[in-house]
Amino acid sequence: MVQQLTVVRLGQFELKISHPDKMIWPEAGITKLQYVRILTELAPYILPYTSGRFLTTIRYPEGIHGVSFYQKNCPQPKPDFVNTAMDGKIRYVVLDSVPALLWMGSLYSLEFHVSSDEIANPLPNTWMLDMDPTLEEEPRLMEATSLVGQLLGSLGLNAVPKTSGATGVQIVMPIERGPTFDELRQFGKFISEYLVAQNPRLFTVERMKKDRGDLIYLDYLQHYAGKTLPAPYSPRARPGATVSTPLSWDEVRQDVKPIDFHLLNIRERLQTRGDLLSAVTSQSLAPIITHVLGK
Repeated sequence: MVQQLTVVRLGQFELKISHPDKMIWPEAGITKLQYVRILTELAPYILPYTSGRFLTTIRYPEGIHGVSFYQKNCPQPKPDFVNTAMDGKIRYVVLDSVPALLWMGSLYSLEFHVSSDEIANPLPNTWMLDMDPTLEEEPRLMEATSLVGQLLGSLGLNAVPKTSGATGVQIVMPIERGPTFDELRQFGKFISEYLVAQNPRLFTVERMKKDRGDLIYLDYLQHYAGKTLPAPYSPRARPGATVSTPLSWDEVRQDVKPIDFHLLNIRERLQTRGDLLSAVTSQSLAPIITHVLGK
């Protein structure tokens, strides 16, 4: 049987796509070839958040309903256009170019998770809080997100909520370099414990899922060197082909849902609204850390 191939061309770059008609997201009707083509349009938005960081992908060779596996080490053989970086014994892909992104897509990488730490700088340029609902469908998610935003706003801070693309939300704040990951973790602990104290029927900081009841877990520990979160605009291997999407606070107040943002409408959103995260300027957390943590 002759294997079907399609060649995708982007300028001088060519990539052979095997099994182009294979259905990857059956419910959304997205084939492998469609996925790679969508990635070409998402590349300008994804790459700023993956470049310079260690990449972990989740690959689904038979589509989202088939067997999947996490991949940290760079797949082999590796094309010359794919850059890598060592961390310990692992040689990670550095997702810093359109060809590298399309190559990963052609290997059925459906999710792109990046390290909180950058390869070249030990001091973080972002603070994040991961909001992880215990319930698969959490009707209070945007209410909870709004409360986090209000607290940060009361401290004079401007953050951007983004859907994880699955069930949760991450609060993302670009910051000026200075505080260490340990200091940012202490700040996250302060924010999270304050929210739990004020809203004990909504939030928890319990690590064990069995101890959370139906509460939303504020995971301030996940933003740390060596840990990963889905990159902005990463697809997710879920039936609706959802995408991790930055939101406006107006959208949060309108109670949007993570399933509202997916591979079939994200391009139109970006064309009309642009990248909401890139519009936020870096803020200094050092004075607040000094104040609230007594440093």
